[in-house]
Amino acid sequence: MQIVTTINEVRTIVSEWKKQNLTVGFVPTMGYLHEGHQSLIAKSVSQNDKTVVSIFVNPMQFSPNEDLESYPRDLEKDAILCEKTGADLIFHPQPEEMYSNNFCSFVDMNGLTNNLCGKSRPIHFRGVCTVVSKLFNIVKPDKAYFGEKDAQQLAVIKQMVNDLNIDIKIIGCPIVREADGLAKSSRNTYLSDKERQAALILSKSLKYGKTLIENGERNSQKIIDKITEIINTEPLAVIDYVSVVDSLTMENVKTIEKDVLVAIAVKIGKTRLIDNFSYSV
Repeated sequence: MQIVTTINEVRTIVSEWKKQNLTVGFVPTMGYLHEGHQSLIAKSVSQNDKTVVSIFVNPMQFSPNEDLESYPRDLEKDAILCEKTGADLIFHPQPEEMYSNNFCSFVDMNGLTNNLCGKSRPIHFRGVCTVVSKLFNIVKPDKAYFGEKDAQQLAVIKQMVNDLNIDIKIIGCPIVREADGLAKSSRNTYLSDKERQAALILSKSLKYGKTLIENGERNSQKIIDKITEIINTEPLAVIDYVSVVDSLTMENVKTIEKDVLVAIAVKIGKTRLIDNFSYSV
């Protein structure tokens, strides 16, 4: 496995693979990899001849008051996980490699980004779309892999690829959880022992919400109210949003009549965590 830091190196290596008619899978990450990322890499390895993993903490998707500087980083540990899982190449650029001093072109989106995380993090998805489109242009993969924990991001990337006619197949992969139900996240490392225990309220509340739907409840507000009630039993939890949205449009729905995403964002202490489940009618 190789680790490279420049765009030219990635393009040269992938170009050689393409000349050999090898298929290329791609897993874009911000590093500090865990079993969730590992599941994406493993899926790519199983479906492609070669797999590229990018490790880049993208400054463009962080607001000034967010955790860009403190976001966890450990390239050595990440490289071990990538190699063990079968990745062939890590692309680990510095910000100046991705964004020149006079950089002024962005990929933006309306609609899908107006709700949920896009509402509380207004510049976030412009940063995500811009960097992912750049990475797609650099790596030119056949398939790219994203986790369903970031369900809105997955929907946004699928829409962007469709809108811009990018010839890449986007593969969503299931949420990977700890044994006690907490969704795997690089930001879990911020949690103290007490906060880590408190964070279980996210999966606990969603599990109850899912049971309500499976038992026939179709009123979105009743589901939201119950999930909210459960989260509010945890003193350390501060709700950003609890929403029931259309799986395709990310717009709020009053009645569950088609496929929905039930999504939550909750702060535990200073750490903002997200979780969700999908329900198919």
